[in-house]
Amino acid sequence: MTAKARFARAVIAAISGAVDLVVILVVMVLLAFSGYAIWDSGRIDQQAEAVHYQAYKPVADGETRDGISSLDDLSALNPDVTAWLSVYGTSIDYPVVQGEDNIRYLKTDATGAYSVSGAIFVDSRNAPDFADFATVVYGHHMAGGQMFGDIGLFGDPDFFDTHRSGSLYFARHLHGLEFFAFVHTSAYDDLLLSGYGGSEAGSYLDAILSEAVHVRDSVSVTPDDHIVLLSTCSSRTTNGRDILIGKIVDEAQPDTSDESTSTGISWIPEFSHLSRLWPPSIWLVVALASIPLWLLLVLLLTRDRRRKDKPRRGKTDGGVPAVPARVGDEVSQDGGGRLGGGRVDVGEGGHG
Repeated sequence: MTAKARFARAVIAAISGAVDLVVILVVMVLLAFSGYAIWDSGRIDQQAEAVHYQAYKPVADGETRDGISSLDDLSALNPDVTAWLSVYGTSIDYPVVQGEDNIRYLKTDATGAYSVSGAIFVDSRNAPDFADFATVVYGHHMAGGQMFGDIGLFGDPDFFDTHRSGSLYFARHLHGLEFFAFVHTSAYDDLLLSGYGGSEAGSYLDAILSEAVHVRDSVSVTPDDHIVLLSTCSSRTTNGRDILIGKIVDEAQPDTSDESTSTGISWIPEFSHLSRLWPPSIWLVVALASIPLWLLLVLLLTRDRRRKDKPRRGKTDGGVPAVPARVGDEVSQDGGGRLGGGRVDVGEGGHG
């Protein structure tokens, strides 16, 4: 092989190795980024868990902690806190706030600190004491079920039928909630999401019942009552909204439901929080999508290993083409050989 050919081969080998290295690095960066994205999403969901607010939850009328109502403790941190909302049998168990507009609490939590998950908040156009006929309450739809992530579950008729009540603490009294309708609508439905009272209450109630996906006839609602609309984004349609609607009653029923709704993966308990981030079907897609990346990485590493381990066939250690010795050939000490000598001669110190 000429020097020019050897140089060309070396250049090609160097370029091939560089390309392999770049591909490996890209795959590793993609895997690292995917891992970070999953971790970051899990961190955001964990920060939005209702458990972080339980120290402030009012348990019963007149209950105090060191002479101060627990909800008053939270109000001291953030004067916008007005109520506490619980939907039995779900993860919804949060303080409720009301800002000067409907923007602030999209990315501010109930303590007043910045948070991507925001807070549960009353529409700024409503009265803070739920005195309007209809009060609209907003919360983010989070895939892990935090905030209003469980509202969409009421779209299932069986779930709606078995989850009938909740509670709303305000004005230092624990009121009950009787859920009577579930609506799936558009974010541009100004009628339902504006709230109405007074003489318009009757037509507003008729609009709710006409749009409702599910209605519970056993709950009687009149224009003299007060209702709340728990509104969140819908995962089913673009710009969709899921709205759970309940009637406010004077006394709350006891929470007889089981533990909060969970979609945990029971066979991997130490990673059960991951299934709250995404449902098992999404994790399956993520796992399947990552397989080609892992296979590509293994293939490149294996090919590089084989290339390094491949023996140099047809060459001596010095790079000179070797002539295989045959019986009857003679090989001199300098590595040369001549045929037909009748013997094989090796240099001193060699092995025969």
